[in-house]
Amino acid sequence: MDKIQIKFINTEKTVTCDYGTKASELIEHFGIPADEIAAIRENNEIRPLGTNLLVNASVEPVLLNSPEGVMIYRRTLSFVLAIAASKIFPNDGVYVGHSLGNSYYYTLNSGDKPKDSDVQKLSDEMKNIIKENLPVTFKYISYEEALKLFNENNQMDTTLLLEQRSTPLIKVNVCKGYMDMYVQPLLGRTGLLSAFELTPYGDGFLLRFPGIGRGNTIDPFKDEPQIFKVYNDYKKWGKIIGVRVVGELNSKIGSRTILDYIRIAEIHQARKMADIADRIYERKDKIKMVLIAGPSSSGKTTSAKRLEIELMVLGLKPIAIGLDNYYRGTAETPKDEKGEPDYECLEALDVPYLNEQLQALYRGEEVTLPVYDFKTGSRKESGGRKIKLENDSILIVEGIHGLNDALTSTIDRDTKFKVYVSALTQLNLDDHNRIPTSDNRLLRRMVRDSQFRGMEAAGTLKMWSNVQAGERKHIFPFQNTADAAFNSALDYELSVLKYYADPLLRAVKPGKTEYAEAVRLLSFLENFAPIPPQYVPGTSILREFIGDSEFKY
Repeated sequence: MDKIQIKFINTEKTVTCDYGTKASELIEHFGIPADEIAAIRENNEIRPLGTNLLVNASVEPVLLNSPEGVMIYRRTLSFVLAIAASKIFPNDGVYVGHSLGNSYYYTLNSGDKPKDSDVQKLSDEMKNIIKENLPVTFKYISYEEALKLFNENNQMDTTLLLEQRSTPLIKVNVCKGYMDMYVQPLLGRTGLLSAFELTPYGDGFLLRFPGIGRGNTIDPFKDEPQIFKVYNDYKKWGKIIGVRVVGELNSKIGSRTILDYIRIAEIHQARKMADIADRIYERKDKIKMVLIAGPSSSGKTTSAKRLEIELMVLGLKPIAIGLDNYYRGTAETPKDEKGEPDYECLEALDVPYLNEQLQALYRGEEVTLPVYDFKTGSRKESGGRKIKLENDSILIVEGIHGLNDALTSTIDRDTKFKVYVSALTQLNLDDHNRIPTSDNRLLRRMVRDSQFRGMEAAGTLKMWSNVQAGERKHIFPFQNTADAAFNSALDYELSVLKYYADPLLRAVKPGKTEYAEAVRLLSFLENFAPIPPQYVPGTSILREFIGDSEFKY
């Protein structure tokens, strides 16, 4: 039998083994307890422990408490929930919705609200499956067998997803006789799922799990009613319009009715922005400033420009202020733990100077806005626009710290209206597999970085974890303080982003650490039929990322 060599990076040990040896048979060479390992990284690609090793490879463990391990944990927990639900709700089934903090929101496919006692039965069944410490494996079945399986199990959303595939073999996960579509690696055994909770919520229930870096600790639930309402409204709209899952979107593309859907999606989003403008107008006698914030690539800039137009339609005169011009400068910027300038912390901005100018504007005085020179890393106090607030004027301030009242601490809260903007994707892959909103934003960021900043996909992928850490610190803690939330996601956009992202991701080669994430995103995008970018309207938020926008940035 042929032999292969496996190099264990973390222990600098090389082992010779048989061709086809399972990764799970070699994990002792990592020198780490098996119950701390979620998967392996083989030649920079994350694979489940049941993988047969076929080539000489460098491998390292993917730890349960790592960001990748946490996502594997959550996917496996969702898989176990689906297994348990097939027993507790045999004639109904469950539908995974959006995230809510460190939770996923589930509803019954029928739309009925589950009884608290049934949620408890589901929880008990999950605990039994976990206690049995059952193996979670994967295998390939024929395309025809997969169609038959998912049809018999009434997984019609998954059947629709198969229509985008043309491969003769379909990969599925298997546990306790239950099979579901393989999307990403899962844990090797159910016994590793040591912490979860099921809690009745709304018209369904929450699957709760530990946060990143929290080990087995599930923190107390922190409700986010405004974000939940936005998500829920879009979910209901998706159901009405007939696009809840990717397969339904692909069907519209295949039937050449996608242009009508794009128009509907854009108009629906525009109405949501008009609603926010109406709320501001109703309080025009008090509100003097609108603050807009949101995570990276949420479309804040275009959202701000569209809000300006909506306010002008109502007779107001918006004046935009860029927070970037209030940076202190490289020399005065605080350093992060690596000794690098931390441009994302609040202290990187000259908050006292900003408040001084805002107070002057509130008193009816004219001010000259500063200008920040990113090339020199310094601010100029002159040369900027001169602005003054009239009776029908309103300031529009867009930036990362907009929702944090410490940014505008000297300004009366009653005169401020705060808007949280994020791409809150309501679309699912199928009934059991959701689309993380962060993936939507990551693909937007990657395309924009390539289009306008000359950055390769590997560069975007490399910095993304730091971007997310900044969001968790500076944005998400304040999202519930917003007066309104705007969903910038368009359910058709991933099919457009595929057109740009696919070649960018294929340029990331196996020698790079970022290869694992590139492979994951390529696998994800395979589920989408492409939409030509010329179908996207010039005023769409999506144009901020793909180019040719009718707005000037």
